[in-house]
Amino acid sequence: MAVQRKRFRIEEFQAEAGELPMLSGFDGDVIPFHHEIMNELRAIRAQMAAPHRTDAAASTEAVTPEQSEDAKVLLETYRAQIEQCEKLKVELDLIHDAIDRTKQEIATLHGKSFSGDEMAKVTGELGAVVGGTEEATQQILEAAEAIDQAATALGKVTSADQQAQLREEIQERVIGIFEACNFQDLTGQRIGKVMGTMKFIEHHINVMMDIWGGVDAIRQHAPAIIDTRVGDARLLNGPKGAEDEGHASQDDIDALFN
Repeated sequence: MAVQRKRFRIEEFQAEAGELPMLSGFDGDVIPFHHEIMNELRAIRAQMAAPHRTDAAASTEAVTPEQSEDAKVLLETYRAQIEQCEKLKVELDLIHDAIDRTKQEIATLHGKSFSGDEMAKVTGELGAVVGGTEEATQQILEAAEAIDQAATALGKVTSADQQAQLREEIQERVIGIFEACNFQDLTGQRIGKVMGTMKFIEHHINVMMDIWGGVDAIRQHAPAIIDTRVGDARLLNGPKGAEDEGHASQDDIDALFN
């Protein structure tokens, strides 16, 4: 026999208002209100155990197709900008490397070619070449003049002693010319030293030009050459080289006087 319990007034009031289901006795019947509470508690516990699933599902449901398409466009834009930044970084690295290599070449030139001692040596060698050439030229001209005078006198004198004396003088002057011509050996040695320094400079300048793209790339940025010389200075271009073009030949010059 089931045990009947007393119903409290709050239970009767809530039952009449439809807020609380009627509870049965303790005879083993199902209590609906109890099961509803337990089911709610289990659902809450399941949500707390996996909050990321709930958030992910909520965020997925909240994204519209238009927002998804905008996100794709924005992502492609970011990717393109990143690719451009990577390319720019590569170019900047190349420029940085080229500047470093150019600095090294300039430092080498400054340390081994444009230092005070080296340039003073080159200047001294060129000055010695000029001075030696002038001195040898003067000796040759004086000897040639003396030979001319002795040859003229040799045709006028009849004395054997005077003729022998003039011949000896001529021979001495000829030997003096030969000795003066030895300047070209010293001149060649001095010019060789200067050329070695010039070739060293030329090599490192060519290396710097290659660093920045070669001669053709540098020529594109070179300013136009304007000849500002006036008068006779404009006509002085130095002796013609073996492969130079645009110079008048000796035959052309002779034709002007014919």
